[in-house]
Amino acid sequence: MRAVTPLRLLALVLSGALLVGACSSSSDEEADAGAATEDAGSGDEFPVTITHAFGETEITEPPERVVTWGWGSADAAIALGVVPVAIPFQEYGGDEQGVLPWIREALEEQGAELPEILPNSEEAPVEAIAAAEPDLVLAAYSGLTEEEYELLSEVAPVVAYPEEAWSTPWRELVEIVGTALGRSDEAAALLDEIDAELAAQAEAHPELAGKTVAMVWDTGDTFYVYKEADARVEFALALGLEVAPAVRELETDESTFYFTLSHERLGELESDILVAFADTQEEMDRFLSSAPAQLMPQVREGRVAQMVGTEFIASVSPPTALSVTWGLDDYVAELSAAAQVVDQG
Repeated sequence: MRAVTPLRLLALVLSGALLVGACSSSSDEEADAGAATEDAGSGDEFPVTITHAFGETEITEPPERVVTWGWGSADAAIALGVVPVAIPFQEYGGDEQGVLPWIREALEEQGAELPEILPNSEEAPVEAIAAAEPDLVLAAYSGLTEEEYELLSEVAPVVAYPEEAWSTPWRELVEIVGTALGRSDEAAALLDEIDAELAAQAEAHPELAGKTVAMVWDTGDTFYVYKEADARVEFALALGLEVAPAVRELETDESTFYFTLSHERLGELESDILVAFADTQEEMDRFLSSAPAQLMPQVREGRVAQMVGTEFIASVSPPTALSVTWGLDDYVAELSAAAQVVDQG
């Protein structure tokens, strides 16, 4: 059985693949090529002030050398036309260089060089970030500590998360990054585009409407159930699904985003569709064939949407400005297949 490392655990129980770090760096030339690629076009006026968990940050002029830390800030910046000079290594869902597929594709589409990849570390690599000579550090969805914030603030303005570490809603993250970059109008337009695509998928798949869903991940040792506050559940609801009443009846206060359920009680987690996550098909098959899983009618009757693969899971856990539609067709296809089994039953 695969060990559940702290990094992988965060992917399991909070809101997906969040993590940080990297194993390569690029030249100064590459870093310069990765600076802001367009002039701010939304008409935002500087200075702007952003309030966050550690106070307020004033950004006096449009940034040109942006460094991102955590999850999603790089995606939002790139989607808004600003390529950071340095981005974090993403262990979960990233390639050998720690680059997520939707980031690499977006950079290629823009004809932009790959930014410097920051060192692979759970803690913010203060020295490496400083060496990138940023004029803005975006860490709006991260585990940045107050000490790290203070150290980085000596280098450049730092935008931390609004309230709690690793808990910024993905839409709010896009809005924060848009404001920090002077592109709030573009951020609003981007969110409208994403909403329109989700609405189009929901309209194209009426079989999803009103179906109840429970979203889970079984590690073998622990069975996690995602609550309505989790980003991946929010994503499913946008497609017309509804949270199963059993999820609300069984949930506990152990976390805002999830609760654990003992294996002998899995039969109590009733829903039309069970959405199950696993890093590999082998892990998914192990869960579905296990005795506890057989307590669930969704498993016995084939009403399971199997979300397999680190890239696939990372794209919705939580979604980002670039990833939210990256695997959408495959994601909806899995949900649709399970919904059709419900209709046929």
